[in-house]
Amino acid sequence: MTTVHVRRCSIRDVALAAEVSVGTVSNVLNRPERVTEVIRERVQRTMNELGFVRNESARHLRSGVSRTLAYVMLDASNPFFTDVAHGVEGAADSASLSLLLCNSGNDAQRERAHLTLLQQQRVQGVLITPVDPDADVLRQLRQTVPVVLVDRSRNDDAFCTVAADDVVGGRIAIEHLIDRGHTRVAFIGGPSHLGQIRDRVDGARLAWAVGGLPDRDLLVVDTTALDVAQGFAAGEHLALLPAAIRPTAVACANDLLALGLLQHAIGAGIRVPQQLAIVGYDDIDFASAAAVPLTSVRQPRRELGLAAAELLIREAAGEDHDHQQVLFTPELIARSSTVVSDDRRPT
Repeated sequence: MTTVHVRRCSIRDVALAAEVSVGTVSNVLNRPERVTEVIRERVQRTMNELGFVRNESARHLRSGVSRTLAYVMLDASNPFFTDVAHGVEGAADSASLSLLLCNSGNDAQRERAHLTLLQQQRVQGVLITPVDPDADVLRQLRQTVPVVLVDRSRNDDAFCTVAADDVVGGRIAIEHLIDRGHTRVAFIGGPSHLGQIRDRVDGARLAWAVGGLPDRDLLVVDTTALDVAQGFAAGEHLALLPAAIRPTAVACANDLLALGLLQHAIGAGIRVPQQLAIVGYDDIDFASAAAVPLTSVRQPRRELGLAAAELLIREAAGEDHDHQQVLFTPELIARSSTVVSDDRRPT
């Protein structure tokens, strides 16, 4: 086997070929206003002919300033977080910054490893949807790198945070089902240690209490993960309940759970929404494209990422600002999984 060694064109090579000094090439790259148009065009033409690519890593190392943001997402398999990342990317592109995407997989140790590596790489700032928004690792990171929390909030103003009001989200999901005439409802949640899940459950309980309905008729089902498999398993569990107490409607903590529940219902011959109404949460693209289009609580996913990245960029630039806690208001998007075409209510 022959090993091919590729030699990259250097700034000295460009200077030699263009018959100018290294300082002139450096000015063309960094301070073009200092170079005459004729010289600038000659140097740029030479760089194109030689295939010169500037070494940004070395430049950042010399200056101590990175042109890179990072987003540590909680679960890359969940389209919600990839949509948030699109918003982050939009803000990074507008500021001519590059973006690193990391996936913690809802694992605190993996999250810590990512953050350590990002510190070592001297990124300009870190956006993170943390496993635990109160973790010490975030306070430690904040001492050396600007940090903004995405889809999470805290009880203090130590960080900028951007999130949706999940109490409102849980409330409007249940209010919708009550308005449709449902008096036996289940809420399929997720891991109870996640703050936004607790908030959505609290919102559901609030709506149920305001509706004057008995506590026993709102069934809260915890799951170990926020995925399709757990939604399917929850559907199996609900189907085994006696008919007299079996819910006629279910609100889910996210759309993946709702899609798993819908999958089970269709496979079991349960008509949606006539026999079982389903509400999801997040309104990912798959929600409207499901076999029965899902009613869902919409979060402004891209707007969350965009707003968080803009806050981070301003903080990293050293602009004077108070940490902001931005809270978006979710809205319910009604579709066929809860709305019967002839408007019949469950009996």
